[in-house]
Amino acid sequence: MPANSSDAVAAPATRYAKSAAAHARARALMPGGVSSPVRAFKAVDRTPVTVASGRGATVTDIDGNDYIDYVGSYGPLILGHAPEAVTAALAKAASQGTSFGMPTEAENRLAQKVIDAVPGIELVRFVNSGTEAAMSAIRLARAASGRDKIIKCVGCYHGHTDSLLVAAGSGATTLGVPSSPGVPASVTQNTVLVPYNDVDAVRAAIAAHPGEIAAVAVEPIAGNMGCIPPEPGYLQTLRDLCDETGTLLLFDEVMTGFRVGLGGAQGLYGVTPDLTCLGKIVGGGLPCAAYGASEAVMRQVAPDGPVYQAGTLSGNPLAMAAGGAVLDALAADDGAVYRDLEAAAAGLASGLEAAAESVGCPVYITRVGSMLGVFFVNKQGERVTDYAGATACHIDRYTAFFGAMLDGGVMLAPSAYETWFVSTAHDEQAIRRTLEVAQGAFAAAAKV
Repeated sequence: MPANSSDAVAAPATRYAKSAAAHARARALMPGGVSSPVRAFKAVDRTPVTVASGRGATVTDIDGNDYIDYVGSYGPLILGHAPEAVTAALAKAASQGTSFGMPTEAENRLAQKVIDAVPGIELVRFVNSGTEAAMSAIRLARAASGRDKIIKCVGCYHGHTDSLLVAAGSGATTLGVPSSPGVPASVTQNTVLVPYNDVDAVRAAIAAHPGEIAAVAVEPIAGNMGCIPPEPGYLQTLRDLCDETGTLLLFDEVMTGFRVGLGGAQGLYGVTPDLTCLGKIVGGGLPCAAYGASEAVMRQVAPDGPVYQAGTLSGNPLAMAAGGAVLDALAADDGAVYRDLEAAAAGLASGLEAAAESVGCPVYITRVGSMLGVFFVNKQGERVTDYAGATACHIDRYTAFFGAMLDGGVMLAPSAYETWFVSTAHDEQAIRRTLEVAQGAFAAAAKV
């Protein structure tokens, strides 16, 4: 339980003094003082805290403040911070060498676990990040189909590879425009944007570009505009449309893979894609990702085929050991881990709804398994099903909510467009304390 969980909270200027000084030093060394933009806390108008350690459901900053953590390294820490099974596997692997650039049996073991668990994967290739997995899968989809264009959903994030880093567009057949300087328009001209959860838009986009769409790429559960589940029938209709038109269906399960079930979202919803991207949990929280498909598709990847992709650190033995330990834990006891996660996350979601309602703060809360989204909607009963709905919410209320939660000892992602992640380490005490802090945080948000 966080040491600072009393009702009296130290003044932020004093409480976060070491973090503030560390960030000031970091700004002189790195753009924004961070290695990834959201960590700068700019979206929530705060100075970022600097983490010293994590254990179980708690992270501790360099000022000695403890926080119940729902960031979980943005998803991979499904067993919490520093679980014994993972740290032991890492210690053993590290004692035998940290990197070889050569095959290891650990790759075989983890590959077999992935293939056994994920319905759409018969062969797998390990890479180093979700961005790399998506980039490689798109290249493979284009080669396998002989087509160039990709359909992606507005608000779905597939890493920062140039062709997928496009701004939100309007209309089913709008061609993407670069959303970052340094990305030429020519690179994104083959990216077609559609709204998430809109099958008619996908149907229109395919019709507008007959015989040109290589793949429909989608997060089966959107996790980068808050947590937005697929509407009933959405994923199956995408599957049917792709089958009808010779288009490949790509599920980006970097976030959902092994998180919402051992078989990922495709196992949960019973819809099998042609290509799958995995990340986060597959490496146990270490830099690791993967992409996979049927044997017929994957045999086109070098050295079996002409589609080139390589990486010196791919299949790193530390990541393979960590990922294997996590997947073993998730597969144990006939899915007991997922039943416990479901119960904990359901209790958290219902408690958050009750806390918000009690202080008159309209929210829409989504949940799939141990993934949650909290949207500060305009009125009670309003639903959020896509990026437009997410961006219409009260971001200023989230900012107030985030600050109150942080000062109360609960760490959330410093962006309204991220997902909450529950781990097996979030016990009843942690959930109860979270809801106690949330009551006041919703009250603060309601005043904005």
